[in-house]
Amino acid sequence: MSTISYSPSYVRPVGRTGASRGQVRLTRRGRVVVLVAALLAALAVGVALASASASAAGSHVGSPDVHVVTVRSGETLWAIASTAADRTGTRTADMMQRIEDLNTLDDGVVYVGQELRVPNS
Repeated sequence: MSTISYSPSYVRPVGRTGASRGQVRLTRRGRVVVLVAALLAALAVGVALASASASAAGSHVGSPDVHVVTVRSGETLWAIASTAADRTGTRTADMMQRIEDLNTLDDGVVYVGQELRVPNS
């Protein structure tokens, strides 16, 4: 006499890929789509940050407490800051630092024809 046993639980055989039920497997096209979506998201964040910083930097251009000075031949940043400091009653070194900050100058070098924003107060 032979016996047959029946088991109610079914074990699904694992296929070639080794992926079991419930796991997501990306194809090459899917990986490309995810990569492009991530790059577009990064680009959108970069554009948003750039426009925010540009609007913050441009807020000084039209303000009444700043005027524009065009650098002439032989002028230095120290000379321009000294003139502005005499007019406002501040120290020349402080005025020079404010001019560098307003115009995002790194090394304090100015060029003939360059326009600088100089504080009035």
